[in-house]
Amino acid sequence: MMVLDGLPTNKQGYFRLLETNKRVVMPTNTNLRILLSAADVLHSWAIPSFGLKIDACPGRLNQTNLFIKRIGVFFGQCSEICGVNHGFMPIVIVSLTTKKFHSYIMSKLNKN
Repeated sequence: MMVLDGLPTNKQGYFRLLETNKRVVMPTNTNLRILLSAADVLHSWAIPSFGLKIDACPGRLNQTNLFIKRIGVFFGQCSEICGVNHGFMPIVIVSLTTKKFHSYIMSKLNKN
């Protein structure tokens, strides 16, 4: 879900039309397998900084492999014309070192 203009945000590095309310957090220097599907129509999950574009098809499970070499915040968008709000489907990935990623996961588990 996109963060709309006029709504308060406490995130550093806020970019209009590219920020989301939930970021995908991934570890660096780890082989990752991404599984992707869609619930409604064809989408395409694209992160240009990674050279990654993968289709999300309803009723199908698509996969790709990813190895992130650097920490940072990476932005992308849906790159398939999927409907009226196609231009408002941002993707944000935060890559952390493996140690910080494990700390992040443990902090989320301890909250429950």
